[in-house]
Amino acid sequence: MSQLPIHFFTEDISFTLKQKGQLSTWIKNTIIAEGLKLKVLNFIFCSDNYLLSINQNYLKHDTLTDIITFDNSENKRVISGDIFISVERVRENAQSFKVTSESELHRVMIHGTLHLLGYTDKGKEAKALMTDKENLYLSKRIF
Repeated sequence: MSQLPIHFFTEDISFTLKQKGQLSTWIKNTIIAEGLKLKVLNFIFCSDNYLLSINQNYLKHDTLTDIITFDNSENKRVISGDIFISVERVRENAQSFKVTSESELHRVMIHGTLHLLGYTDKGKEAKALMTDKENLYLSKRIF
């Protein structure tokens, strides 16, 4: 099997992602199901402080967040991007939402992927559609 163009990195933390192969296949299948192609997708797992710095420097927001997605696509039909995820924020949110850290991490990963696919969470209707899509693709995990 050829290597999928999905890569996983860590910055500023010690974190081991489980089931990388299954996650890569799931993410790629999501992109295909939405009618697009995948060029390259990087997931970068980091600390709150690392992601806060990105939020301040690139988006001019001075708040903690669980995810920031950068769309590097040159063609709207071909996905290329970087998704930064704060592992600390995901763990705290998992406790707040009373779900496992792994479930919350998968939701955040598919959320970022959906942003690259053109979905937004600005406004009530768009946010509802995004949540429906998250739930749909989360239900398609086979692991």
